[in-house]
Amino acid sequence: MAVSFVMRKSAAVRFRHLFNRSIAVLQNHHQHKHQIHHHPISSSTYSSLSSPLFSSRFLSSSSSTSMASSDSSFPVTVHNINPKVLKCEYAVRGEVVTLAQQLQEDLKAKPGTHPFDEIIYCNIGNPQSLGQLPITFFREVLALCDIPSVLEKPETPALFSSDAIERAWNIIDMIPGQATGAYSHSQGIKGLRDTIAKGIEERDGFPANPNDIFLTDGASPAVHMMMQLLLRSEKDGILCPIPQYPLYSASIALHGGSLVPYYLDEATGWGLEISELKKQLEAAKKDGISVRALVVINPGNPTGQVLSEENQRDIVKFCKQEGLVLLADEVYQENVYVPEKKFHSFKKVARSLGYGDNDITLVSFQSVSKGYYGECGKRGGYMEVTGFSAEVREQIYKMASVNLCSNISGQILASLVMSPPKVGDESYELYCSERDGILSSLARRAKTLEEAFNTLEGVTCNKAEGAMYLFPQIKLPQKAIEAAKAAKTAPDNFYCRNLLHATGVVVVPGSGFGQVPGTWHFRCTILPQEDKIPAIVTRITEFHKKFMDKYRG
Repeated sequence: MAVSFVMRKSAAVRFRHLFNRSIAVLQNHHQHKHQIHHHPISSSTYSSLSSPLFSSRFLSSSSSTSMASSDSSFPVTVHNINPKVLKCEYAVRGEVVTLAQQLQEDLKAKPGTHPFDEIIYCNIGNPQSLGQLPITFFREVLALCDIPSVLEKPETPALFSSDAIERAWNIIDMIPGQATGAYSHSQGIKGLRDTIAKGIEERDGFPANPNDIFLTDGASPAVHMMMQLLLRSEKDGILCPIPQYPLYSASIALHGGSLVPYYLDEATGWGLEISELKKQLEAAKKDGISVRALVVINPGNPTGQVLSEENQRDIVKFCKQEGLVLLADEVYQENVYVPEKKFHSFKKVARSLGYGDNDITLVSFQSVSKGYYGECGKRGGYMEVTGFSAEVREQIYKMASVNLCSNISGQILASLVMSPPKVGDESYELYCSERDGILSSLARRAKTLEEAFNTLEGVTCNKAEGAMYLFPQIKLPQKAIEAAKAAKTAPDNFYCRNLLHATGVVVVPGSGFGQVPGTWHFRCTILPQEDKIPAIVTRITEFHKKFMDKYRG
């Protein structure tokens, strides 16, 4: 624990050193003439440092020169667009993925030109793209809502379950004009919010108010909305876990704030320590940063840990004591794979402590993209907003109104996720079979990949207690680090690129999520179908041995 604390303290110092150096280089590249002042890890800093392209960006000016010459004839150039856009990075769809897409085109045009016959995308939590089937009940209801005339056809009862037909009729009656192509209330259809609130009450055992629920196109727009609300300038900060899901660093950058990092402790299974939160909060305050909120991702992305209820209580108490908004990313709440852990929402934990709306400000995010449903393309989700004043809630509603409303299919799915078939419904047995089959398979895949990674030379991988990812650490030989430097890229990006070219397997370098400097990781999803996992293990194992043999001596 002492060693871990020293490493994380050293990491923060090194982040700040890299920040000063990178700003100096950026001044040279972009010919900024204004004075840059020292401050803690700002959104621009972290997005630059976490990018897999960090090394190439700051080791060479060739890309900057090329960029300037390639678009100088256009009225809009990289030098006159919003600089916040340039600061923003999103590694999950970054350089390695772009290379993979190019290789995929090569395979189509020239089969047999690579040592693999398909690209396996383990870079992103996109279950249905990798073969996961949708939940039948959910899709039956969606289909009937989209074409309500089918509900009146005599053959419909033979094609659709009775509870799907009944649910579709109920939902259709809630929608303006009974048409899924119509706009809804800016917070989402009231009847669907009622259903979601009831589902939250059943999950937590505490009341939920449908007026606290804002339906959104997935969880991401809700996160952006909160950042837009909270961040006034780079003097406002958000405490974010490192490693983190790059949505947060990107959103903070786009909205002009500062990312204040707190390090998860890899040695204790990616533990979240209150002492670390306090240390980083105090450091930010000394640097003139007003920390507005704390982001907690539970279950963790990319790290896969599930917080204990005791740890969650300490986090809630910390936020109350410090006056921080608690931003609870709970999109993987259905993805818990170990019997000794259970998901508890932060709202449930706060209410069990006796904290009400006047005690703590809490925003909880949920999505239809994860869990066992994996409906990423339907773009459904919501945020439950509690503990804000009436005046601020009006401003949140105003922001939602600017976007008119989220898509209706996503709204319907969000209500179905929070109110699936019950005992006695015709669809119940099939629903349970599909849900349990998906979750048990994910647990087996996680265990298989975890065990495989831990057999590789120089690789250690914590248990995936939940979510959809593993985040193994890899100790790279010095020659590999030097080769990466020569290639003007980060060492973990160098490893991931080599893995892709040798095997067709796409993973994301850890530098895209943040990590203790001097350590290297990659994120790998557990989503490829179970029958493909052995082949993936074989490909990665064979590649890793050759890679280490090449660079060991």
